[in-house]
Order: sequence, then structure tokens, then C-alpha cells
Amino acid sequence: MYREMKSVKLFLLSVVATLLVGCGTTSYVPITGRSQNLLVSDEEVLSLSNQQYQQYMQSAKPSTNAANTAMVKRVGQNLATAVVSYLNQNGLGADAQKYAWEFNLVQDNQVNAFCMPGGKIVVYEGLLPVTQDEASLAIVLGHEIAHAVAKHSAERLSNAYKSQYGAQIVGVVAQQAGLSSGTQQLVALGTSLGSQLWTSGFSRKQESEADRMGLIFAAMAGYDPQVAVTFWQRMAQQGSGGGGLFSDHPSDATRVKNIQSWLPEAQQYYKPAATTTTTTSSSKNTTGKSSKTIRISSKK
Repeated sequence: MYREMKSVKLFLLSVVATLLVGCGTTSYVPITGRSQNLLVSDEEVLSLSNQQYQQYMQSAKPSTNAANTAMVKRVGQNLATAVVSYLNQNGLGADAQKYAWEFNLVQDNQVNAFCMPGGKIVVYEGLLPVTQDEASLAIVLGHEIAHAVAKHSAERLSNAYKSQYGAQIVGVVAQQAGLSSGTQQLVALGTSLGSQLWTSGFSRKQESEADRMGLIFAAMAGYDPQVAVTFWQRMAQQGSGGGGLFSDHPSDATRVKNIQSWLPEAQQYYKPAATTTTTTSSSKNTTGKSSKTIRISSKK
């Protein structure tokens, strides 16, 4: 009974310690209204982001396809204009001023794109044969812009800090509780796995949130959000889908199902643009079943 009570006390102390780490500022994600606790400031995140972005662009090779490059910049700017307008109209003008939008197409056959905080977005040439047209490209860029607007990178950094601090506190509590070294190692392992499971699940939540917001951003910019279903079905054909206990992306089936459920909401924002949608010019993907995930932060 004593050992059981000791274990209960250890568990409670660990929970309290983890909760104590949850300081910082609380903000709310536009459109979804989800609350988030951030331990890092916008200035800190943007400083790190700009450094990594500049380093990446120094080594990246810009696409030599002028038509596709112009398309990426055009669609990206249409989305950025719509998003900035939305932020200004909803009392978030201060946040809108922090973005310095850039949309780049680089020579890389991966079926991928990524976003840096502050509005730095890179599209790989290998993605264009899958998007096929401007509307589908808008779905991708809307997703990437959503990651920036929702401050997902700042949230992940904050969660990493919380996990690190939490693990350190749990270790101290375990030592003070008089547990053997072997038991302390088990506690550390359990804490690590629990943290990994929680952060993976949170990443899936972020990806789904970016999907929903991206649909709406694309619709705001005049692109039909319904193309998202067929686009993600094409993405599913590129290789194995996400999902699983420790995956940071939802499965393809879950993603498509969620998008279908969000389409009525997105359609409320949709006003077709006056310009016609053009298709992607020739750009082959030679990698077969290459990586298909759309990343949210710096290139790894």
C-alpha cells in the first residue's frame, strides 16, 4: 500500500509540475478560434525563421521554368492579399503587418512544399504535376499560409520547451521520491513516450487545422475549394498515407473525409475570380513515390 501511495504521489507531482510549465501567453487561431499557449514571441520566431530561410535559399536552385514560377507567385500573392484583407477586417491588422510574403519555386523533384513563419513559402517542382492547375495549387498554398497565420511553428517550439522542462522536473521528482535508478529510467522512458505521443497528436491537429483554414483562404482568393478532394486523392496515389499512433499527419482517407465535411463552410467564402485558371506547364516528377507530406516549417 505504501508503494502504491508513493506511486500516486509521484504521478500527481508530475502532473502538477507539467501544469506549472504551462505559462506564456494565450492567443486564438483565426477562423477556428482554437486557443493556444505560446512561450515564444513573434519576434523570436521570426528571427529564427529568417535566418533558416536565408540559409536555405542560398543553397536552393530556383526553377528555370518562367511560366510555373510566375504561376506560383501569382497564386501565392492572390492568397496573401485575401488573407491580409481578412486579418485587417477582423482586428488582426497588427499580425498582418508582420508578414513579408515570398513565394518561390525551386528545383526539387520531391512532391512537397514548406512554409516558414512570416510568410516565406517554397514549392518544389515535383509538386506541380500533382496540383495540375492553379486552383489545386491554391489549396496547397492556402494550407501553407494557414500554418503561418495559425502560428503553428511558435506553438511547436512552445510545446518542445514544455516537454523539455516537464521531463527535467519529472526526473527531479523521481529522485526526491527515492525511487531506484532502474525505476527512474522507466519513468523517464514513459515520460518520453508520452511526450512523443502528445506532440504527434498535436501535429495532426495542426495539419487538420491548416487544411480547414487553407480551404477557406483559397475560397477567399477566388479558387474553388472543391478541387481539394481530387487533389488529395491524387496525393494519396503518390505513396503511403499518413496516420498511425506516432504520425504527425492524418491519413489520406481521414484528410479527404474532413475536407468534404468542411467544404460547405468554405463555399460560403467562395466568389469565383474573374481570371481563368491555367494548368501547370510541363514539369516531370522523376522520383516515383517520393515524400508527399506538406511540411510546416524549415526544410529538414
